[in-house]
Amino acid sequence: MSLNKSEKQTVVADVSAQVARSQTLALAEYRGLTVEHLNVLRKQARDKGVYLHVLKNTLARRAVAGTPFEVASESMVGPLIYGFSEDAVAAAKVIADFAKGNDKLVIKGGAYAGKALNADGVKSLASVPSKEVLLAQLLGLMQSPVSRIARVLAAIAEKRAKAAPAAEAAPAAEAAPAAPARRRRRQARPRRGADHRRLSACAWRAAVDCGG
Repeated sequence: MSLNKSEKQTVVADVSAQVARSQTLALAEYRGLTVEHLNVLRKQARDKGVYLHVLKNTLARRAVAGTPFEVASESMVGPLIYGFSEDAVAAAKVIADFAKGNDKLVIKGGAYAGKALNADGVKSLASVPSKEVLLAQLLGLMQSPVSRIARVLAAIAEKRAKAAPAAEAAPAAEAAPAAPARRRRRQARPRRGADHRRLSACAWRAAVDCGG
């Protein structure tokens, strides 16, 4: 069904708004797909935040004119479905993944970062992990060293806690036998003093006898 001028302007304005906030464009020929297949593809696109529509190529060219996606104009031939996404990978991934299970959807090309992509380029872009996956991987890498350090510190603290009672008990054990030795020395002194007094008394008596 052909569109009137007003409807064409509405379509161009809608696509232009999406183009302005998108990073990636993926194009695929949908000839041979059933309505049911298209509905499944559209649902997958919505779930991934991808703007996916069947567009007239003349209107699509008008919408991307003067934008980084203009480089894909040469691929805009035949019955095409257009996928735009703010995420750098999402549009390419939705179309490439669906095409793997349905050969009626044929990837034609696309654009990313101002560069035109052929079919292989779209597939390569689709194989790049999504932003969410990359962030999860990065977070895992950042947490891994921290976790290892935490485990090492915990092990050190545990060893110190086990060693502390043994260290406190050792000086007490060494000091315990010293007490009897001091008591023996104190008890020995009176005996030495008594012996000395007895010797002195004997010497005094001897002196008296000699003098007498």
